[in-house]
Amino acid sequence: ELPKQLFSVAICPSDNSAAIFRATKTISSMCRDDAPALSDLEVGVPSPPEPRDDESTGEDVHLSEREDSFATEDDDDSEFDGGHGHDDEGNNSCGRGIIKEFKRTIGTHWKKEMTNLNFRTVGVSFFIFIAAVAPAITFGAVYAKSTNNFIGAIEMILATAWCGIVYGLVGGQPMMINGGTGPILAFSTVLFDMANNMDIPFLTLNAWTGLWICVFMVLAAFFDMNRLVHHLTRFTDEIFAGLISAIFIIDALGNPFNQVGVFWFFSPDHQAHSKHENDPSYSYIASAFLSCILTFGTTAGAFKLRSMKHSRFLPNQTLRNIVCDFAVVLNLIFWTVISKAGFSNVPTETLNVPDTFAPTFECCDASCTTSFPNDCPGQDEAWGRRPWLVDLGDTGGKPWVPIFAAVPAILAFILIFLDNGITWHLIQEPSNKLVHGRAFNYDTIIIGIMIAINSLIGLPWLVASTVPSIIHVQAMSDKDDKGKIVKVQETRLTHIFIHLLVLATVFALDLLRLIPVPVLYGVFLFMGIVSLASNEFWHRFNMLFMQRSRLPDEPFTKYIAHGRTHMYTLIQVFIFVCLVVFRSIPQIAVAFPIIIKLCIPIRSYLLPLCFSKDELILLDGESPEIKKLVKQFEKEGHNEEMVLRESKRNLGVDDAAFDYADERTRA
Repeated sequence: ELPKQLFSVAICPSDNSAAIFRATKTISSMCRDDAPALSDLEVGVPSPPEPRDDESTGEDVHLSEREDSFATEDDDDSEFDGGHGHDDEGNNSCGRGIIKEFKRTIGTHWKKEMTNLNFRTVGVSFFIFIAAVAPAITFGAVYAKSTNNFIGAIEMILATAWCGIVYGLVGGQPMMINGGTGPILAFSTVLFDMANNMDIPFLTLNAWTGLWICVFMVLAAFFDMNRLVHHLTRFTDEIFAGLISAIFIIDALGNPFNQVGVFWFFSPDHQAHSKHENDPSYSYIASAFLSCILTFGTTAGAFKLRSMKHSRFLPNQTLRNIVCDFAVVLNLIFWTVISKAGFSNVPTETLNVPDTFAPTFECCDASCTTSFPNDCPGQDEAWGRRPWLVDLGDTGGKPWVPIFAAVPAILAFILIFLDNGITWHLIQEPSNKLVHGRAFNYDTIIIGIMIAINSLIGLPWLVASTVPSIIHVQAMSDKDDKGKIVKVQETRLTHIFIHLLVLATVFALDLLRLIPVPVLYGVFLFMGIVSLASNEFWHRFNMLFMQRSRLPDEPFTKYIAHGRTHMYTLIQVFIFVCLVVFRSIPQIAVAFPIIIKLCIPIRSYLLPLCFSKDELILLDGESPEIKKLVKQFEKEGHNEEMVLRESKRNLGVDDAAFDYADERTRA
């Protein structure tokens, strides 16, 4: 009998994977059911994505290559909910949510996340390492000034290293990067001032406060307080992400509130110039110009090499992928060599790295209660350094300190809870296509334990760091031609490698001194721009200045009157400005997350008074909601002009005042 082969062609709409599946399934069914002679033939049938079941079973929901070829935008985001939908199946309090999350993440994907090593993993590890170690040193220097050296750069590097390694091994969301944040630094400064005013040893008060924070975080996880995070929407996420991106960009270019940023090098009073004031050949203008070249060269070069993935250069795609993955690292090395070899006679600022690995605080005497040299100016050398372990019993003769510490711990808990929750919510956006599940309650316990340990050895508290986490997700993702994420390589290896490198810097501090600060500014500028480019708030802000007929083709530009969209954007701009003001004033910076928290009632209670339900879905809904609404409009026969007329009618605006011809031109 001659071999038989069946070839069929299904002509279906290109944007309807469901129709393609039904057609091919029907053909294969006919072959198998109606033609017994052909029943043994192998018929290739694409299968639609299985319904996501990670909320209950933790099954891997990665699409196969065959499924990817038939998946479209209509179904993508509904399959990748990123954990936004809270697990409402049963009661998650009394520790049930912790157990479910552990099974859904660690218990299901740990082995796969520990074995998916490739070139991208290595390249991204070096990139994020630079983005982690430089802020660690900078934050450490600020901590040292704010706490009289009780906490410094060495403590910050050590905390970043060990917390990152441990979290990479046992954390529930390995795409999240821990680090220091401004609000936590501001709180530590307030706590130090409080300890001085009350004549209490700072490290003792800090340790008891950290232990109380751990207790509160364990209770929050046990009773599933993280369900409150699910009240956050893109309205809040976009504002917060935009703020963090703006901080990176402004601090790279020039912060008006402190001497941070490349443009500050043009000031003759900048601290980087003071060490060369006795050198007659030194020119601060030349140093400033070279710093600008290094900063913008690093940023532009990173973008250029990053685009190599889709270029025609290099012999094959493998090399192009490697160059893309190592884009930031290659540029950092290149511009560092340019600075040291090509312009060795033009000094630039370098990182202020500690000389040795030891506690920053130096003691005047054996009691170690006074700081050298500030408290003993006539003394030639320090008696020694503080011990690593904090004495919990050293309360300055005030036995009520352990109980009193619960008061500041409540405020610190709110800060940490919101910092973590917002960052987790951002990286678990459905558009990020993370499929290994979320672990908010489980991770709350992990971070609480880390804070307790850090408090006992005098290290700073670390929380989820927003921009490095977003950049981590972006760097490990594959994107389509429109820049939308198709899938993400979710791995623990980058997290572990990054923080092993941070730990290695403790034993190679001299190497860090070779990296010019302007080159690091270029890395920060690159990170800020990359994270800003994926923020819809930023795109709608740009639309405020665009010609109406040339607005991008988005659902909210089709079905919402443009004035309404601009009104929504301006509300976000107002809250954004408030956040910038609160963060920039040290005296009130500690209340910064409270303003973020106010976004929840603003979105839940005030915006529904100003916008219709459909408008809020189009502006603030998740992709599945938006697509469902657009399909409903199309099914009901509402074209764009009809929906816009209805929107204007609800506003009481005369139709004649609205340029429908311009809308048709744009469409």
